[in-house]
Amino acid sequence: MSAPAPSPLAIVDAEPLPRQEEVLTEAALAFVAELHRRFTPRRDALLARRAARRAEIARTSTLDFLPETAAIRADDSWRVAPAPDALNDRRVEITGPTDRKMTINALNSGARVWLADFEDASAPTWENVVLGQVNLSDAYTRNIDFTDARSGKSYALKADEELATVVMRPRGWHLNERHLVDADGTPVPGALVDFGLYFFHNAQRLLDLGKGPYFYLPKTESHLEARLWNEVFVFAQEYCGIPQGTVRATVLIETITAAYEMEEILYELRDHASGLNAGRWDYLFSIVKNFRDGGAKFVLPDRNAVTMTAPFMRAYTELLVRTCHKRGAHAIGGMAAFIPSRRDAEVNKVAFEKVRADKDREAGDGFDGSWVAHPDLVPIAMESFDKVLGDKPNQKDRLREDVDVQAADLIAVDSLDAKPTYAGLVNAVQVGIRYIEAWLRGLGAVAIFNLMEDAATAEISRSQIWQWINAEVVLDNGELVTADLARKVAAEELANIRAEIGDEAFAAGNWQQAHDLLLTVSLDEDYADFLTLPAYEQLKG
Repeated sequence: MSAPAPSPLAIVDAEPLPRQEEVLTEAALAFVAELHRRFTPRRDALLARRAARRAEIARTSTLDFLPETAAIRADDSWRVAPAPDALNDRRVEITGPTDRKMTINALNSGARVWLADFEDASAPTWENVVLGQVNLSDAYTRNIDFTDARSGKSYALKADEELATVVMRPRGWHLNERHLVDADGTPVPGALVDFGLYFFHNAQRLLDLGKGPYFYLPKTESHLEARLWNEVFVFAQEYCGIPQGTVRATVLIETITAAYEMEEILYELRDHASGLNAGRWDYLFSIVKNFRDGGAKFVLPDRNAVTMTAPFMRAYTELLVRTCHKRGAHAIGGMAAFIPSRRDAEVNKVAFEKVRADKDREAGDGFDGSWVAHPDLVPIAMESFDKVLGDKPNQKDRLREDVDVQAADLIAVDSLDAKPTYAGLVNAVQVGIRYIEAWLRGLGAVAIFNLMEDAATAEISRSQIWQWINAEVVLDNGELVTADLARKVAAEELANIRAEIGDEAFAAGNWQQAHDLLLTVSLDEDYADFLTLPAYEQLKG
């Protein structure tokens, strides 16, 4: 490893945390500072490119596969690097934040992979950012246990061979880390903080364990953003003396623009690529964000009516499987977000059948694995994939050459036979307020109405409210969606929450603040690119 220069980075506006000195070492910060110096200007240029592309979509109301990269798509000779043993069988993956209890439970869950989340399932308080790193390092050194203060229940890791393989998800390119700034006071991108600290401390440690530094890359919008990540990986491996090609990255295809560049994204990352993932809420959020000026043909119905079997969603998932398998990559399916009830067996029975049907569909379509949000869903998803895979680690040999997706199929939103409803508006407001309130308390993964929700849920909820108002949608009850109607529903929900939890708990929470923030991002004429940007300004810690 090169001898690090003293880090020019400063920690600002942050109370000291227990054991932060183990993470924020001078050598680790020097590495993050070098990542920042080399790559933040490119990140900034790519964010500006996002805005320019959005303006072009507003002008044309369409998207197409890129003519300038047609040769990459036409070249059948290239493949991504072979999967390492630890990432070859991914039939069930569990997702969740990196708090101490979740770290142990996820690793012990029986899933093949744990998506250790510093992104949508984690509110980026400084405590979550730093102590999440501590927890992962402790897990790799088996220096981790947890006792629940309320129940007295203790948690400890199972044997190494029973633990899930960790695939860590850093923050997206758009988010900065306000607590870590350079000499000019410029914050370091959160993606480089999360990646840099994790890679610096754990890359060699993971290799010694027979695994490696594996990553999920969120919110990617183009192959040029994937190219930037690839250059980060090449530099990081060289800097830390890790063999080139050790890193593996799975890219979430959760933006509509990335759906048109799947092959190019794999190509840019080919020496470090592991697969692509299909996620629902952020993908729908991206469609609304990009086509919000497109009129009635792009208006989405209630979010829960847009399942993965909707024609335009089916086009997206089928294309993803075909693309991945053509290039030797894993195709990972979507989230089963249900949280089992300890009190209502009937609710569980109905939900489990829906989860089973969804996972059966994914396995039957050719996916190599899928996500769940709760350990109780691991056996259900495992059974679906076991039936199809048997003893095989994946089904990348299923090339799905029967799939033929045209550019227009991916944005055929009006092919879905469902309309916005009043109940859908109420649900968007309910979930939006309840999620934002928890996020402002530092929680990124929140159980709401028996579903585990993360920031993507709040993004699609507030985006739908915005879209329905601006498209002058008439609901199933005959009401026109207006700002006043959204305010009325929000006021009713706030009153319902107060009645539900009591005045004392209501006063102790961030309910009015969450209500106000939801209405701000839902009603402002200028659509905020990400809810988490204004929310981060209000996040304490």
